[in-house]
This record gives sequence, C-alpha cells and structure tokens, in this order.
Amino acid sequence: MARELTRLQLIERSINKKFRDSLWNPFIAAIKRYELISPGDKIAVCISGGKDSMLMAKLFQELLRHTDIPFEAVYLVMDPGYKEENRTLLLENAHLLNIPVQVFDSNIFSVTASVEKSPCYLCARMRRGNLYAKAQELGCNKIALGHHFSDVIETTLMGMLYGGQIQAMRPKLRSTNFPGMELIRPMYCIHEDDIIAWARYNDLHFLRCACRFTEQNHSCEDPGTSKRLATKLLIRQLKQEFPVVETNIFHAIHDVNMDTLVGYSLKGEEVSFLEQYRREADLVEANKEKYDS
Repeated sequence: MARELTRLQLIERSINKKFRDSLWNPFIAAIKRYELISPGDKIAVCISGGKDSMLMAKLFQELLRHTDIPFEAVYLVMDPGYKEENRTLLLENAHLLNIPVQVFDSNIFSVTASVEKSPCYLCARMRRGNLYAKAQELGCNKIALGHHFSDVIETTLMGMLYGGQIQAMRPKLRSTNFPGMELIRPMYCIHEDDIIAWARYNDLHFLRCACRFTEQNHSCEDPGTSKRLATKLLIRQLKQEFPVVETNIFHAIHDVNMDTLVGYSLKGEEVSFLEQYRREADLVEANKEKYDS
C-alpha cells in the first residue's frame, strides 16, 4: 500500500511535477544563463514573507538537493517592524514549508512611516542595506531577492512611462556600499501568475504588503495612485490583444540597438549620439581628403 504523502511533501512535489515547466525550469534557466551561483558561494536567501520569496526559498532547497555546485544557503528574514499577526504568519509559513529561517529585527517601518515623499523607495533602500549588512555579518557573499519576470517587465515599462528613461532590472549586480557583496535575482525568468497558481494549488496564504504605510493608506491597491498597479493593469490589457507583449519587452532589454539611441548613460556618464555622429563626420572628411590626394 502506497504511503500517504504529508502536506509538505505534496507542496515540494508540486514544484518538481505540476509546476516543473513554469517554476523549476525557469529558475534553473536563470541561474545558468546569468551565472548567478558559483562554487563556494554562501547565499543569503532573503525572505519577506510574501509568495515570491517563500517560493524562492523552496527552490533553493530543491536546488541544494540536486546540484553539483558546492554552495551554501542561509534563509534570512528581516522583521522591519511587522505587526505581531504578520510576523506570526511569516513564521508559521516557514515552519509549514520547513524553511529554517534566521530572523533579525530592524526599525525600518518606524523610520519610513513618517516620510511623506517616496516612503516605498526609502523603505526598499533601507531594507536592502540592512540585508546586505546582516548577510555579510553571517559570512555570505551574495543576497538573493525574489524579483521575478513580471517585476522586470513592469519596472522597464514604468521607467519609460513615468520616469522618462529606458531602465531595466538586471539579474545580478555588485553592491557599491558593501565591497565583495552581490545581489542576485534567480526568479528572473518566472512569471508572477505562475507563482500565484502554485500558492493557490497548495492552499498557501502569504504576506502581501505588510508595511505601516499601506496599513494606513491603501494607495498600493489603487491604480489611480499606484504606478506599479496601473502598469500591471496596462500590461494585462495589452496582453488581451497581443499575448506576447511581455516576452517582447523582456527580449528588448536583452537586445538594445545602441546605434538607434539618441542618448544613454554608462556608469553615470551621459553620452549623446551627437558625439559619435561628429566622429563619423570627421572620419568621412578624413577619408575624403585621403581619396582626393
């Protein structure tokens, strides 16, 4: 008689079976394509309590069971000042999913709650700084964040529509404030809809945005004031008429034709097409003089 599987075993099996093509394979594809993990790495898998980071932790656990790459993972939770019920839910989910989290506290919500202009931007920067610092203290050389394919597309489009610039989200980057530390995004090729489908299939309920700002101000759920939600809805509308719109945007940030751009910045230095245009003109003139002589 077949042994009945526990709920944890069913959840873990769903990653490798039902959602293999939509979750596991894109996870491995991103790690290989962007060279996110190297032998000897010690990675702080950063968990906020949301669906994305919780799934990322399970994917890392699965990877450690099968990979030939020798690396370590630490499952790091920063409590920026969650309400007790939110912290409890996070820890209960970690226990259910058998994720051995290490929790440390910060006062980020207390600092950002009184900020009127761009509190979410400040919160994100402070979170990242605290995570880098704690990860480095634990001997890690990388932090892994749960940004996914849909985040990449939305960020790219938001930059164009609201920021007036073409700005994407790289799958990895080096820290400027913490020498020797890197940030990686191994969920880079996973669609948010597939993460939601996995959570629903397993009847899992995770934290959403649990900060004090959104507890008092529901702008994160209002497309009239939330630029990210408005962008998400715009993409959803475009997909109804053009299903591959997300894929095309994703491909576009991998194949930028610099010859057609009017200007760009590289390492903080602004570059105009006029500079190359003038150099080309000088080259044409020099060749003309050479030919005439």
